[in-house]
Amino acid sequence: MSNSADSPGTGSMGSGPGRTPRFRPVRILTVAVFALAGLIFFTSFDTAKGTDIRTDASLLKLSDLIQERSHKNKELDESNAGVRDQIERLAERDDGSTSAEDEKLAGLEGSAGTRRLTGKAVTVTLNDAPPNATAKLPGYPEPQPDYLVIHQQDLQAVVNALWKGGAQGIKVMDQRLISTSAVRCVGNTLILQGRVYSPPYKITAIGDPDVLQKALAESPAIQNYMVYVNVYGLGWKVTEDGTVTLPGYSGTVDLQYAKPVE
Repeated sequence: MSNSADSPGTGSMGSGPGRTPRFRPVRILTVAVFALAGLIFFTSFDTAKGTDIRTDASLLKLSDLIQERSHKNKELDESNAGVRDQIERLAERDDGSTSAEDEKLAGLEGSAGTRRLTGKAVTVTLNDAPPNATAKLPGYPEPQPDYLVIHQQDLQAVVNALWKGGAQGIKVMDQRLISTSAVRCVGNTLILQGRVYSPPYKITAIGDPDVLQKALAESPAIQNYMVYVNVYGLGWKVTEDGTVTLPGYSGTVDLQYAKPVE
């Protein structure tokens, strides 16, 4: 009797009558990998619907969403300003208030920054340094990336100095500042009252130009900033604009605050 059919090394193993084939783990794993790859391919095809899903406009990056919301907020501000003008015109037709009350209301609106303001102005422009900037003066280290961009503290230093110099009103970029305005930066991007801006940043203040410029020069925070201007090339420009008109604040004046959960 021959035992060749039962020998471990025989090529006919598993093919003889009455034998049950053995499943090998490697074969099962291979089948599973191909099945998973097919599932991924089908899912990707079904999602794309014939388009390039890497560049599909519906798959917006976070920066795109921020810009879209900023543009939407600008449209809402402009719409709100139009409605406010209509309300003011209708209020002027109303004879229910005295001239003294109207003057008092106008004064309060001026202090709140919701009315246009005209007067002599000074504009400060801040900008990032060139990306290939090097130290221009001896004894200073080569710049880190953080040295070459405008920060929140720089913008706030200019705003604070202008208020200290007696500014009657301030505009940052195209928005009027009010008592609840917050100048905030994420990286080198300014977020102001729901809208996003990139450098160069322009800050315009109405007041006595000589006093405003003196306040800028005497600010310790701006003096520190000027070191970076002279050494690394950060942008700094101060101009007298003559007579200009600042827009009134057109956003919401309602305060938003958290409430405890009941």
